[in-house]
Amino acid sequence: MTEKPSIQRTLDKQNGGSVVPSGAAYFPIVEAVSTRRYCFLLLPEFTLLAFTSAVEPLRIANQLSQKALYQWQVFSEDGNPVCSSSGIEVNVTGTLTGVTKDQTLVICSGIKGYDAASAKTLSAMREHNRFGGSLGGICTGAITLARAGLLENKKFTLHWENQPAFVEAYPNLEFSKRIFEIDGNIFTCGGGAAAIDLMLRIIARDYGDDFSAMVADMCLHGVRRFERTEQRSSLASAINTRNPKIIQIVKLMLENIENPLDLDDLAGSVGYSRRQIERQFKKALGQTPWIYYRNIRVDHGRGILAETDMSISEVAVACGFTSAAHFTRSYKARFGETPSQLHEQNQDSV
Repeated sequence: MTEKPSIQRTLDKQNGGSVVPSGAAYFPIVEAVSTRRYCFLLLPEFTLLAFTSAVEPLRIANQLSQKALYQWQVFSEDGNPVCSSSGIEVNVTGTLTGVTKDQTLVICSGIKGYDAASAKTLSAMREHNRFGGSLGGICTGAITLARAGLLENKKFTLHWENQPAFVEAYPNLEFSKRIFEIDGNIFTCGGGAAAIDLMLRIIARDYGDDFSAMVADMCLHGVRRFERTEQRSSLASAINTRNPKIIQIVKLMLENIENPLDLDDLAGSVGYSRRQIERQFKKALGQTPWIYYRNIRVDHGRGILAETDMSISEVAVACGFTSAAHFTRSYKARFGETPSQLHEQNQDSV
């Protein structure tokens, strides 16, 4: 049995300040180690859960191996602490000045995905990519990568909540609905706890599946999830029914928002009559298929309104409504307020 090193290190000064905490669990990494360096750029109102979920597996890897496998620094655009979307402020060590191509630059953002990063930051990201550096996007970090023009012909993902608006902002970029994607020097993650899965995959690539599984156990993460895992639960679980025909109809509704299908066509696609589909929806979902379909489209519109500066008329078209007035009536029936009120709230928060 390999003996665990007796030196208790909390900060390894010889490896660029890498954190190497002591702990009871130990997993020997016997080969020579070259410290892999990460730079996390925190943008205003970043998602704290996603950020910490990305950092902690690196810390645990160092602790388990008692080696400086990973080193990380935390930056902001101006060198000042950054407030997360939960209101918790995080200190940083500086700005992006001096980031080298051997460091992986990870963009962490959240609520303000479309305007959080400055033009100077976007330029620094392009330069880092041009000189061969790796980049990552956590939560809505993929939006910043898209703004920098770095997602062309790349597999990528972002949090499902932000996907409707992204389609409108970047119609030529096709995202995946998976929890994370790794494509060459670009990796992206939907955020939340999925950032753990992303980092576990990277650790497995660097030091093997057994070591990565041990890190997962230390995180009490349970079964590791891989790239193929989708962000949201199965449709059957989401709508709480196992009726295969209802599931198929709801799937068609979700796939046809901008150009809604007629209810007769939806019913016919699964061999139902219009009366049968109405009866089955009432039984399974407690509402008519027309109301259910309308709410799907209105929810889609709210996501666009919350994250873009598109006009109400433009959003109405994107959600398959015949007019802004029709969209407004449906929106108010769903949320008890008008789309204009949401627009005003967004302006007040800027």
